[in-house]
Amino acid sequence: MEEFRLLRDLVNSFCGIAFQDDAMFVVERRLRDRLLALGLPDYSAYYQYLRYHPEARAELERAVDVLTTNETYFFREDYQLNGFRDEVLPAIRAQAAARKRLVIWSAGCSTGEEVYTLAILVERSGLFEGWDVRVFGNDISRRVLAAARKGTYGPSSFRATPPEYEQYFVDGPEGRQVHPRIRAMCHFGHLNLVEGGRTAIVGRVDAVFCRNVLIYFDSQSRRRVIDTFYERLNPGGYLMLGHSESLLNVSTAFEVVHLTTDLVYRRPLAGSPFRSGRGERIG
Repeated sequence: MEEFRLLRDLVNSFCGIAFQDDAMFVVERRLRDRLLALGLPDYSAYYQYLRYHPEARAELERAVDVLTTNETYFFREDYQLNGFRDEVLPAIRAQAAARKRLVIWSAGCSTGEEVYTLAILVERSGLFEGWDVRVFGNDISRRVLAAARKGTYGPSSFRATPPEYEQYFVDGPEGRQVHPRIRAMCHFGHLNLVEGGRTAIVGRVDAVFCRNVLIYFDSQSRRRVIDTFYERLNPGGYLMLGHSESLLNVSTAFEVVHLTTDLVYRRPLAGSPFRSGRGERIG
């Protein structure tokens, strides 16, 4: 149990992910192959490796890779995506009309389906023709980022894809690939969300999607990441969380916006706490 707690705390301090005591056997099972690959006799030796070996950081990334869940697919949680398409994108267009630049950040993008989904929604909206449009996806796992950049997917990734979006994919020998026009809008990078300073690479953004990621974090790390999102968002920019997540007891910096089918968060416009009467500050 002591070895598990040491490993758990090390992973937590590195990336914010928190494991409870009842996760001990799952953690040990998932890390077993790493011990074998390194020729280490036990988890105590593995902990020492992660603390003091010259390759410790690289191995920590590998450990986090095998410990994290990367379940995703195209058009996941469509009720929120519909609200984003029908209500958020038009609002962003009005706010950003002068600069004609749209940046969306998928934080914790896994294998990339969310990034490409967002790019498809932007393309299909027709609201941003002639604009500089970028959808940026990041993840702590280099393995899933490689899959995201490849942009080729099997049947399970399409289990919620509406028929009208089939035109954005091209059949290939290894699966269905995202259309080159959509892929050109998307960019992927390796990023640890709790290392707030490094997120400057993303620049200023108009919307952040971080869905079903922060549920794995401890409360302190969650607050740090939400603060980072606030800093990176343009005034009036939107934050979309997963259906079971909220900013209650996390942050009071955002206002709540009630869409027709969902509730999202917004960084208030400069000089005014609310843009419309639909906003409610979280108390």
